[in-house]
Amino acid sequence: MTKRLHTCLAAALLLASFLPAAAVAQEPAGAPEVNMFEIGQTVLKIGLAEGVTPDDAIDAMNSKAVELNMKLVGHQNVGKELENRGVDSPRLEIFQFCRPEDAVKMVRFNTIYAAYMPCSIALVEDNEGKYWLEMLNLDMIINAYELPPELQAIAITVNGEMLSIITAGATGAF
Repeated sequence: MTKRLHTCLAAALLLASFLPAAAVAQEPAGAPEVNMFEIGQTVLKIGLAEGVTPDDAIDAMNSKAVELNMKLVGHQNVGKELENRGVDSPRLEIFQFCRPEDAVKMVRFNTIYAAYMPCSIALVEDNEGKYWLEMLNLDMIINAYELPPELQAIAITVNGEMLSIITAGATGAF
C-alpha cells in the first residue's frame, strides 16, 4: 500500500511539473482578460416577509404580472412532481413570465437573448423551512452588452417589471 501511495504521489508531482509550462505555452500573447463572478452576484434572492405564505406570494406575483401585462407562460411545480414520484422534496416552484412582443425584438437583435427567456422567478423552501423568491440579476445582463436604445429601454422596463413582480410576491402586496 505504501509503495502504491509513493507511486501515485510521484506521478502527481511529475504531472504538476509539466502543467505550468504547458499552460504558459498555450496562452497566446494579448489573451483577453477573464473575469469570474461569485454565483451569488448573478441572482437576486428575497425572503418572504413575515406573515406572507408561499400561496400569498404566488397570488401577488400573478396579480402583479397581469397588471404589468406580463404573461405567465410557464409554471413548473418541481416539488409536487417529485412528491408524486415518492421523493421527499421541499417546496420548489418556477414561474416564467414574458411579453412575447419584446422577446421577439430581443431575439431578432441577437439570438443569444433567447437563453435568458422567459424571465423566471423560483419559489424555494430552504433547509430551515424559510421561503425565498429568486431570479436572475438582470442588471448584469443589461450592463454586459451595448444595445440599441429601443432594446435598452425594453430590457430596463422588463427588469423593472420583474423586480415589481418579485417584490409583490415577497411582500404579499399587489
